[in-house]
Amino acid sequence: MRIYYVLILLVSSMAFSQNGTIKGKITSNQGVVPSVTVSIQKLDVMIVADENGNYEIKDVPLGTHRVVFNFIGFKTETKTVKVTSPTPMVVNVTLQEDTMALDEVVITGTMKEVRRSESPIPVEIITQKLFKKNPTPSLFEAVGMVNGVQPQLNCNVCNTGDIHINGMEGPYTLILIDGMPIVSALSTVYGLNGIPNSMVERIEVVKGPASSLYGSEAMGGIINVITKNPSKAPELSADTFLTDWGELSVDMGGKFSVGKAHGLIGLNYFTFDSRIDNNNDNFTDMTLQNRISVFNKWSFDRNNNRIASIAGRYVYEDRWGGEMDWTSAARGGDEIYGESIYTKRAELIGMYQLPTEEKIFTQFSYNFHDQNSFYGDVPYMAEQQVAFVQTYWDKPIGENHTLLLGAAMRYTYYDDNTPGTASSDGTSNRPSETPLPGIFIQDEWKVNEKHTLLGGYRFDYDENHGGVHSPRVAYKFSPNNNNTVRASFGSGFRVVNLFTEDHAALSGSRDVIIAEELDPERSYSGNLNYVLKVPTDSFYLGFDVTGFYTYFTNKIVGDFDTNPDAIIYDNLRGHAISQGVSLNVDATFTFPLKIMAGVTWMDVFQIEENEAGDLERLQQIQAPKWSGTLVATYSFPNNYSIDVTGNWYGPMRLPILPNDFRPEYSPWFLIANIQGTKKFDSGLEFYGGVKNLLDFVPDNPIIRPFDPFDRNVDVDNPNGYTFDPNYNYASLQGARAFLGMRYNLF
Repeated sequence: MRIYYVLILLVSSMAFSQNGTIKGKITSNQGVVPSVTVSIQKLDVMIVADENGNYEIKDVPLGTHRVVFNFIGFKTETKTVKVTSPTPMVVNVTLQEDTMALDEVVITGTMKEVRRSESPIPVEIITQKLFKKNPTPSLFEAVGMVNGVQPQLNCNVCNTGDIHINGMEGPYTLILIDGMPIVSALSTVYGLNGIPNSMVERIEVVKGPASSLYGSEAMGGIINVITKNPSKAPELSADTFLTDWGELSVDMGGKFSVGKAHGLIGLNYFTFDSRIDNNNDNFTDMTLQNRISVFNKWSFDRNNNRIASIAGRYVYEDRWGGEMDWTSAARGGDEIYGESIYTKRAELIGMYQLPTEEKIFTQFSYNFHDQNSFYGDVPYMAEQQVAFVQTYWDKPIGENHTLLLGAAMRYTYYDDNTPGTASSDGTSNRPSETPLPGIFIQDEWKVNEKHTLLGGYRFDYDENHGGVHSPRVAYKFSPNNNNTVRASFGSGFRVVNLFTEDHAALSGSRDVIIAEELDPERSYSGNLNYVLKVPTDSFYLGFDVTGFYTYFTNKIVGDFDTNPDAIIYDNLRGHAISQGVSLNVDATFTFPLKIMAGVTWMDVFQIEENEAGDLERLQQIQAPKWSGTLVATYSFPNNYSIDVTGNWYGPMRLPILPNDFRPEYSPWFLIANIQGTKKFDSGLEFYGGVKNLLDFVPDNPIIRPFDPFDRNVDVDNPNGYTFDPNYNYASLQGARAFLGMRYNLF
């Protein structure tokens, strides 16, 4: 009898000690997904599914396990599996495509939704995920994560700046919100500040001319801020962080519904109120700021999923920089130097799809911008209003052609206290009123599965300069899913208002001389892009290389060299060129490491006849020949992760004074950041890290800071230096720690 019990116990023990098996098939809505990484982290087990999407993990201990399925382009799927016997557990998985991954939907290149891989125009994207890897208080800083896009500070006192694409200055970049040219010339400095990050779905960047669709200013590139669809946004979101410099950023958003209307509201608040002068020049290293922005967007349910949306934004900002003892009582005076800017801005944008069988859309926007500012004792008071409306027809023709036909009207009112709006004799003020009607047509011809051809043309009429023609042609060749070649050519134009676009024209340190009546600028650009995808069982590599070339005529250039006390503006008697090559590399591994890196080489210069009739080549100011970006993420167990981000730049030419002791070219430098994040299942996450980890700051950013009003230039000044704050190539903020918290309720 005892032997019987012993045998029962032995058999039972053997049964319970046996391990099990987990197996199944992995699919998506497009069929089987091969080479998916399947892992059980606590067991240190990792396998790769076969070419038919089948996987099998053997020798799994009895108990409950978290099985993770991961593959490029799909959302990571986690299954909780309870293994209770040696009998194989069948766990089939359907992966969902990751809209934040490699093949997002984009609209900017062709003015309609298309998968990124199918777009004949190359489009680069910054998603919400990328925002979080280096948190910033404004989108102005965030776009620097795109290779070849450089947020450039233009003044060491007020810290205003613009965005350079492929070395071309900010006015050549058209900034859109939901496809509308809401950011006008007056606000290129401030347009991306104050857009609540909680409202942003993604940012799309198109490098190269796009005037055939978007008209004036789209000469060098487009930055399109795509806001979230209210019906798909989180119920509540919040993101706030604080730095040890005293910067506080608060970003909040929430959605709500009223019948068939879905609303989304976002709030952004940023404040910095610490007078810091680490370089001991008696000037603030960073402007003191208070900024608040409110954004409200509504979408409406309609029959047949037709589109109807409207959104509004209001921004108020008070910023100043200057001598450490400056107060608002000294504003506009000539005793204590300060640069003080009050900005009020209101925007309204909307889209409505007509209730017809044909796909006809109407878009509209309006913005009001008021700027009350003093640069030392030099006032700049300006008001600008821009109204824009366009209607376009998206019409498929046959199986292979898609026609886009539209008309647009843009009206700009601008007034300020500068010579820019003065009468020819200078005795009266004449605000500028500029209507700019235009028509455009675009045909996208899908020749077959491998070849796509796009042609576009736009005609605009300016009352001062007559008709302007803007053609564009693009071609895409995809022999297979892993190789794509894109080529494009087009032209662009813009009419310049110096006082709204060039901060140097506002600086109290130099006089502004307009040597002649300025003609509109024109550009002719070509791009060649090649995308290579290399998927393997253990890693994925993506290569994206682009060669670009832009030729400018009538380029308006500020001459800083002829007279150190003045800036002389005229049309270039010659031409200017921006050319170069950029390379982006994406690497994702089966272990939890992701790397995105980019490098750009560019040569931006102008060629003009000098007084002797000889051609001279001059390098563009603040356009480094070499630059690059880095984003690396490593994920640890229990939802911990580390992000390392950085931007590096080669030497760039700077505006120097005659006999300047400072070098004409900046040094090589790197701005590196590190961040650690802990996520919780409740939607809460904490993060912290260090910005500008290497503590890099420029030397001697302001010349003669002790005499900002140039009262003593003849005293003990053998080189004749004058006050000049425009020698800038990087922020004066050194290393600083930050700590933040996010919450998302879905």
